[in-house]
Amino acid sequence: MRSHSLPISISLLLASTAFPAFAQTADDEEQAYEGEIIVTAQKREERLIDVPVTLSAVSGARLKELGVSDLDELANYIPGLNIQEQSANNPGVVIRGITSDSGSAQQAARVTLYYNGVDISRSRGSYQDIYDIERIEVIKGPQATLFGTASAVGAISIISARPEAGFSGSVTGGIGNFNQRQLGGHLNIGSDEIAARVAFAFKKRDGYVNNLAPGQEDLNGQNQLGVRGSLRFTPSDELTADLILTYDRQRNPGTAFVSRALPTTSGPGNPFGDAFLGGSPRSLQDLYQEKLGLTRDVYDVNYTVNWEFDDNWALTMVNGYRKFDSLEVFDADGSAAWYLEFTELAKGDQFNHETRFAYTDDKFRGSFGFNYFHENSIQNVPFSSEEGTFLQCAARLIPGLPCIAANGTVSAAGATAILTGGRFTQVPYSSVFENQGRNDSYSMFADGTWIPTPALEITAGARVLIEKRRSGFYARVPRSLISGGASLIPGQVDTGGQTFRTEDSFAAVLPRLNLLYRFSDDFNAYATVSKGRRSATVQLGARATATGPVANFTPVLAENVWNYEIGVKGSSGMFSGSIGAYYLTYDNFQVSVVLPNGTTQTQSAGTATNKGVEAELTIKPASWLSVFGNIGYIDGGIDDKPTIAANFRGAKFRLQPDVQAAAGFTIDAPMGGITFFATPSVTYRSKIFFEIPNNNLISQEAVTLVNVNAGFRFGGDRFEVAAFARNLLNEDYLLDAGNTGGAFGIPTFIPAEPRLYGIRVGAKF
Repeated sequence: MRSHSLPISISLLLASTAFPAFAQTADDEEQAYEGEIIVTAQKREERLIDVPVTLSAVSGARLKELGVSDLDELANYIPGLNIQEQSANNPGVVIRGITSDSGSAQQAARVTLYYNGVDISRSRGSYQDIYDIERIEVIKGPQATLFGTASAVGAISIISARPEAGFSGSVTGGIGNFNQRQLGGHLNIGSDEIAARVAFAFKKRDGYVNNLAPGQEDLNGQNQLGVRGSLRFTPSDELTADLILTYDRQRNPGTAFVSRALPTTSGPGNPFGDAFLGGSPRSLQDLYQEKLGLTRDVYDVNYTVNWEFDDNWALTMVNGYRKFDSLEVFDADGSAAWYLEFTELAKGDQFNHETRFAYTDDKFRGSFGFNYFHENSIQNVPFSSEEGTFLQCAARLIPGLPCIAANGTVSAAGATAILTGGRFTQVPYSSVFENQGRNDSYSMFADGTWIPTPALEITAGARVLIEKRRSGFYARVPRSLISGGASLIPGQVDTGGQTFRTEDSFAAVLPRLNLLYRFSDDFNAYATVSKGRRSATVQLGARATATGPVANFTPVLAENVWNYEIGVKGSSGMFSGSIGAYYLTYDNFQVSVVLPNGTTQTQSAGTATNKGVEAELTIKPASWLSVFGNIGYIDGGIDDKPTIAANFRGAKFRLQPDVQAAAGFTIDAPMGGITFFATPSVTYRSKIFFEIPNNNLISQEAVTLVNVNAGFRFGGDRFEVAAFARNLLNEDYLLDAGNTGGAFGIPTFIPAEPRLYGIRVGAKF
């Protein structure tokens, strides 16, 4: 990797003081910079400054200013948030160093993603394109009382734009390098009583990793479409009903799992050079799809009713159904060899219902209710290989015969003829395993805020949870013809046509306590104590015995976390911002470990701790200029204790940077009949490890990126022409490393986006 260039970055940092912020919609600009942003993190509308937890909020208008079109880009501007989008099928969402990205249907999430009030946290169904957005709220620390058990360390709440009275619309299109094409917009029509809105976004881009394999597309490209229809019915000021239908689709080319150890026909293995990922010749037969890539469809229905049936009382009912179906074919060995070719087929559906009653008066605000959440999902993983190639690449059975020759040819392809004495030249092999999960959770919650004086608010709440988790496991693992072993991959066990099943039930009480003290209307201090929980894993596989395969049940206890934090939020004149400090302790900290047979197992690593500081600041010296910045510092990892396994002891959390920061400024300056706007920014992230146990070879050193979005509006601000660039300095850095290939001793590396730039034109009416 080349060294990082810093001149522009340093200039921006100096220009922007230090830390980004609360900036919201352009229409609400003055309100935003005075800390008046209205959020609903506590299930009621209130100023962001009055919420006694660490919270960042970004509006759709602010996303546009930053040039952000996806959640992983937004994470660069939120302290304590990091999102790794290996593909739309495998997003890793990290809050305060804790990630949730396992694809296993048997494992629970740690970080809640909420879409219009409904939990969508199941990893393979959670990716949601962000277009026509009202705002995104990032709530840090355990939020089980408010958001349910999946929010063990925090929650991301995505709220789409709602229909409104009147007629309006917009359309935006853009082009850029790597054949980028973008088209999106919305149409709104309605009255005060009934209104409808339709929005869409289409994004397509060629892959930025050149794939030398014939018949395959370039890697790490994009091809997705999102469509949303919303209907709002407001028969009176007291009653509002919203129906939202969303469809999201991805048809992305393959992910660039590139090997450093195995060369290509264009030279030594290089994550930032060419790849040769050809997949399996029997891909359609063994892996369900002819070429590498992702086919994913998500359907989402949301129906919400808000009824203020009394001066003090309100009722909210939220109903959501989400169905996802994804299939991703990938070349896990990162080379031209027919060696480690896999598919992940993930399917599932989720249903959520919540009823919440809320009461408000001058001295007390409170809510109580119940929630039911159901999910049913599978993760099906077929494998394809050629036996001689696999055995030679994995074990070097034939001395002097490499897996891949220096010129990039697959030398191991000749192993079958040698090992079988010429009887065969190829022995195709395929297997499949599937884990299943069906989970039902029932919870009751209550939360109240007592206001003894205008300056003091005391909030206490708890969620009581009962859950039933059911797991299943199936595997078809033929014997190896050449080795004569029970399977080609050691450790894989055939279930003999059976599907093993087991289940367990759990209960928990998850409390929170918050204090808010108002020094003035514009300056508050808060303190928080809360408990989070990641559900126990009902982990089921198979093992071989003398009498045949049997179920292998290895339970993992629930992960419990206690969070303690204090902070201040305020605004004065041109300044607004916040600073907070936190300390978290974990028992039965769960880690995902890739086993030598290519499967992933959840294990308890014992205890862990995490402490840090987060700060945000906005400075608005003029009506046309705002300067923003943020910084987050984390010191966390598995404890260094003799009672903890040596391979986990003292390890930093996966994907956790010690320091994460961003800074920049926004200009929005009228110049006669034209408005010039620009938001240049710089983001910084310190070193991260991609796996636990930590390995310096599977890590990424510090990364500094420069982004810019700038252009002109004219015609009464109805028309816009803009240019954008991400990773302006074209830094080489890794998105991920290790992966499935790492379990076989050949880790693979996924390069992150290079410089992406283009132009965009838009109109609104």
